[in-house]
Amino acid sequence: MNTFLVLATSVVLLAGTSGAPAHAAVERADTYVVSTEPGVLPEGIAVTRAGTMYVTSLATGAVYRGDVRHRRLRPFLPAGSDGRTHAAGVHVDRAGRLFVAGYDTATLFVYDPDGRLLAKRSAVTGAALNDLVITDHAVYVTDSVGGTIWRATLDGGRVGPLEPSLRPSDFPTAPGFLNGIVASAGDRLALVADQGTGAPGTERLWRIDLADATASEVRVSGGQLGADGLLLEGNRLYGVVNFPDPADGYRFAVNLAVLDGDLRAARVVRQSRTAGLEQSPTTLARDRDRLLWVNSQLNATAPAPPFTVTEVPGLN
Repeated sequence: MNTFLVLATSVVLLAGTSGAPAHAAVERADTYVVSTEPGVLPEGIAVTRAGTMYVTSLATGAVYRGDVRHRRLRPFLPAGSDGRTHAAGVHVDRAGRLFVAGYDTATLFVYDPDGRLLAKRSAVTGAALNDLVITDHAVYVTDSVGGTIWRATLDGGRVGPLEPSLRPSDFPTAPGFLNGIVASAGDRLALVADQGTGAPGTERLWRIDLADATASEVRVSGGQLGADGLLLEGNRLYGVVNFPDPADGYRFAVNLAVLDGDLRAARVVRQSRTAGLEQSPTTLARDRDRLLWVNSQLNATAPAPPFTVTEVPGLN
């Protein structure tokens, strides 16, 4: 979640389904309206293989649902329900269960496809659960404030308690602001974006051995990957990044990197066209042959509806 700017510090410090979804080729909008209500500030996004889109609200905890064939999303999980007053990362597992990271509620929420609450799992008070990745045997959640990666086992329909998988002391350097997380094929490794302290050069990309719960730094060249949202497709890693711009303060873009075979090195090879503070994109998801990102307006001077999801410009 890219909640606040690198200047402020919160979810974007100034945040997907891999592979091509299976829904049929249909006419799709280039802009989706999440909400026309004030103060929504959307943050996380998931798009299923069937073309169902979920978008969270950081400001209210609401979750919106729509279809890539239709321009408008509708409320799915009401703001504040189940104690979900904030919502950041969102992902859907193979069974259709919806996992929502509750940011400073310090809670992971799990729902069935009809919106029925299946589980609430809490970390320590003060944790900021930002993004998550689901593997065959567990869900891993980044804690931006605590510098911890939390883990809950998945055993059939059961979701275990949230327990620390890696603490700040388990990293070669204590994390500044953990954010996006993805897992490799086979669920052996994860990559975690660290947006650092906001000072140039403090951002990192961490390689996590999930079996051993050990962390090492990925060698990044050609650009930065201290991202908000991440998307991993084979050896291609996409990350929503922000960087200073003399004219507009900050710009946002998606960087595309190529990884080596063991995820120890990443080379940034392309960058999308950029967006400004008024748009403040957070995270991204794949929809067939295109990428979508969430226009959070988190750093806008005066955030105002409509709050939208749009195509990432100049990159697919």
